Amino acid sequence: MNIFKRLFRIGQAEIHAAVEKMEDPVKMTEQGLRELRQELTEATEAYAKVKALAIRTENEQLHCQKESMNYAEKAILIMQKAQSGLVDSSKAEELAREALSLRRKFYAESEELGNQVISLQQSSREMLRNTEILRENMDKWEKELRTLKARVKVSKATEQVNKQLAQLDTNGTIAMLERMKAKVEDQEALAKAYGEIARSKSNLKDELNDLVKDDTMAIEKDLQAIKDKLGITENPT
Repeated sequence: MNIFKRLFRIGQAEIHAAVEKMEDPVKMTEQGLRELRQELTEATEAYAKVKALAIRTENEQLHCQKESMNYAEKAILIMQKAQSGLVDSSKAEELAREALSLRRKFYAESEELGNQVISLQQSSREMLRNTEILRENMDKWEKELRTLKARVKVSKATEQVNKQLAQLDTNGTIAMLERMKAKVEDQEALAKAYGEIARSKSNLKDELNDLVKDDTMAIEKDLQAIKDKLGITENPT
């Protein structure tokens, strides 16, 4: 019976090989549990057969023990009759020898059957212990399977979301945003430059106006000097 080999495969292969080989752990676990249920059924049937064989062998052993004791008693009874003169001594010894021979035969069979009973009982106890261990762990593994299914769903959903996020740059979304950002910055810089140019022109105009204004005053001053030199006075109105 390979129950513990199956347990080892469930405990090791599904945890390590499934991950390393990228196999589907849910399907592997479901298959493993189906095989374990079949193993449990076969183990229960095998235990019942071994238990029945142990009982039958024990009954045969008891029968041989009883027969051995019966022939031992017959040998004694025959010799007692010979001692009482009821049976010829030579005939009694012959019958006693035959009875003792059968007694030894049944005794040897009883001993051999006794060893078989011990072995069968030990095997049946071991098989019962194995089936109980397997039966107790079935519920635990089924719960773990349900948890595993839930984790697989979550991991697949997470993988899909992360995959979509990872593909954003590949699809050009981030690159487009960067180009748009650069374009906006260029437009802002251009607008700022135009503003500075406009302010520069305004300042130049103001300077020219100031310059023209200053020349007019100088001209008026020079004209007044000429008038004063010539003695020209302005007529009062």
